[in-house]
Amino acid sequence: MDSYILLLGWAGVFLPTALGAIGSIIGCGRAGQAASGALLDVDSGYGRLVGVSALPSSQTIYGIVVTMQFNQAVALDSAPGLFSIGLLVGLALLFSAIVQGTCCASAINTTKSKPEVFGLAIAPAAIVEGFAVFAFIFAMIVGGNIPGGTAG
Repeated sequence: MDSYILLLGWAGVFLPTALGAIGSIIGCGRAGQAASGALLDVDSGYGRLVGVSALPSSQTIYGIVVTMQFNQAVALDSAPGLFSIGLLVGLALLFSAIVQGTCCASAINTTKSKPEVFGLAIAPAAIVEGFAVFAFIFAMIVGGNIPGGTAG
């Protein structure tokens, strides 16, 4: 039983990066498909369309930083906290990246028809990014209180 608890703790250390990366892959893929399609319909502004499709990649970065924060010797008293926070924050990063990719795809589709609304069109993607930042900050604050404490 103890080894199972330790295994869950180690999974919790790496879940924010893994789940954040999976979400980023899906989100960037969705937005990238929209950008590729939009390139056929516009005569300029290619860079910003492709650039918007990369926005969901930030959740992977947040996941990496959280994983580095959690990088400590996993013990029986720290494993439940590492797993719980790692899983919940990882899921938040996963879903925010996927939804952000959908918002970016919508912004790209809107912008190809009406380029002057580009800034407004990407606002929903920025709002979704804010929730990923909230999850990231939560992990950084609460993660510092996990027994075993410091990275090492």
